[in-house]
Amino acid sequence: MAYDKENIFAKILRGEIPSNTVYEDDQILAFNDIAPKTPVHVLVIPKGEYIDMDDFAANASAAEIAHFFAKAGEIARGLGLHEGGYRLVTNNGENAGQIVPHFHIHLMGGQRIKEGSMARGMDGA
Repeated sequence: MAYDKENIFAKILRGEIPSNTVYEDDQILAFNDIAPKTPVHVLVIPKGEYIDMDDFAANASAAEIAHFFAKAGEIARGLGLHEGGYRLVTNNGENAGQIVPHFHIHLMGGQRIKEGSMARGMDGA
């Protein structure tokens, strides 16, 4: 599958669609989910054109991967999520519920998350 340059996250990265930015640098963008499942629900996306986790792991440089996950941790700590715990989720492909074909992770917290409570419909962003 080829990367779809018209997906919603690509449009956000180009500034065609606004987002409520939590963090941005030259490699990643983090913003609040428009349909949060928890009190804190932030999406973290690379600025590179990666379809899913598999594509990101196979084709991003080791430096890009390290930066992405290090910054995701920093963002979670900056939001205070590390204190009570948080969930980091990515859906990889259609069968996992991935809707937007641009690799992204969900950082969720701010309340106790019941096991299996977000298995369906997570990737509505």
